Amino acid sequence: MNSPLSIDVHAHILTEDMMARMRREAPDIGPTLGEVDAEGGVLKVGDIVQRPFPRGGWDLDRRFADLDIAGFDLQVLSNCPQTFLYDREAALTAALCEIQNEAIAELVRRHPARFRGIATLPMQDPARAADELRRAVTRLGLNGAQIGSHIEGRNLDDPALEPVWATADELGAFILIHPQKPAAGERSREFYLKNLIGNPLETTIAGASLVFSGVLERHPGLRICLVHGGGFLPFQLGRMVHGWKERPECRRFLKESPEASIRRLHFDTLTHFGPALRYLTDTFGADHVLLGSDYPFDMGTLEGVRQVRAAGLTADDEATILGGTASRWLGVGGEERKAVGA
Repeated sequence: MNSPLSIDVHAHILTEDMMARMRREAPDIGPTLGEVDAEGGVLKVGDIVQRPFPRGGWDLDRRFADLDIAGFDLQVLSNCPQTFLYDREAALTAALCEIQNEAIAELVRRHPARFRGIATLPMQDPARAADELRRAVTRLGLNGAQIGSHIEGRNLDDPALEPVWATADELGAFILIHPQKPAAGERSREFYLKNLIGNPLETTIAGASLVFSGVLERHPGLRICLVHGGGFLPFQLGRMVHGWKERPECRRFLKESPEASIRRLHFDTLTHFGPALRYLTDTFGADHVLLGSDYPFDMGTLEGVRQVRAAGLTADDEATILGGTASRWLGVGGEERKAVGA
């Protein structure tokens, strides 16, 4: 029996063509690439600077070579978080989202054996975001969306976001939640703590907000994946449950224990630590863990497949994590297997 495809669900892209289209739409904030060498460059999006921006972020030949090194059969493309742009006027962000979504859909059409794609949305305008999600899924053929961990300081429990959750639930869309503009920025400037601690903290706040606000209780069909192993949330399950029992604030919107909603979440494999990966699998089930690389950034890894296989899991759990669940969500079947020579 063939093993399932390995599917990386957490991977970012911003090609030079995408950058050029965005600059034409918004010359003042459109992405630019400078200081380019064989390994990467410096990406600027308005006043956001990403150093380094590895070459695989824009160079498809490098990306395909890296996919082969990693053993990733398929990769789910999403925008780079630097281009969320929730702080801009909604119509402008929406236009830039459309450019990226159409470009990602084009890449999927050109390389169906290697790519699937998810959209980016103008989340500062929830009605417009819901409409773009519907367009991305029903017209562009994308599989869902990547959204930031907050909307310029508004957590994901904001009631105004209900149209987005309702639409995602209706469409069966895959929603990847990614940190942006991490909390505690002033206190985490040194030692790269803004990423080492700040990003997982952002993911934790986003997930806990969805849990305690009742969003996941109201929409149990949501397919939500928290990146970076879910941040700190999965490892504080007991604390969340204890707080719900003891504190009225935790029960304000949540009818049942938060454990039920936390168990509706999914987590990527990007923990860089075998025992943490085993904890996620043992606690939440292999069907709630998805292979994720954070490609092409330096806190990601091309070792994900090998790390899953070295984690001491059962063969069935390995297969589920590497691509079993993702295949069902993305509608991946035998044609992709033939195309990649499996």
